[in-house]
Amino acid sequence: MEFCELIAQRYSVRNFTQEPITAKDRTAILEAGRLAPTAVNKQPTRILVLESPESLNKLKNCTPYTFDAPLALVVCYDATVSWVRSFDKHNSGPIDAAIVATHIMLAVHNLGLGTTWVGHFDPAKLAADFALPDTIKPVAIFPIGHPAADAKPSPLHAKRNPLEASVAFEHF
Repeated sequence: MEFCELIAQRYSVRNFTQEPITAKDRTAILEAGRLAPTAVNKQPTRILVLESPESLNKLKNCTPYTFDAPLALVVCYDATVSWVRSFDKHNSGPIDAAIVATHIMLAVHNLGLGTTWVGHFDPAKLAADFALPDTIKPVAIFPIGHPAADAKPSPLHAKRNPLEASVAFEHF
């Protein structure tokens, strides 16, 4: 699929079948995340793969937005590995995780699967329930599955501001 077609067609899927994700597809998704660029190539991203019924049920205690998907990825970063800008101590971990997450989201769609970016979750509960070390910071959750027959984009999906609303050429 052409890249522009891929990004135009991708939408947030919130209704899945219970068909499992193949190991081949899961690996392809994770590989897409692994190939994402990170600041100074530090590669601080850590991904929690949840596919057992026990893990997926535990995730429901951290967010109501699992949509009963057969697979969920929790994208995190390791704060001891991510690059920190010297002059203001800005940690690039959340940005690196977002880049990896975007690669994952697009790879999922390219495989004919669906997902949505879940940012509404309790990070402290997630860290506690999954025994994450204090240095591992959750950024986003991606429930992944085969879109149900009635899955469709949100009515707001195609609503986009004009390019001029977000782009400035050399003057502000």
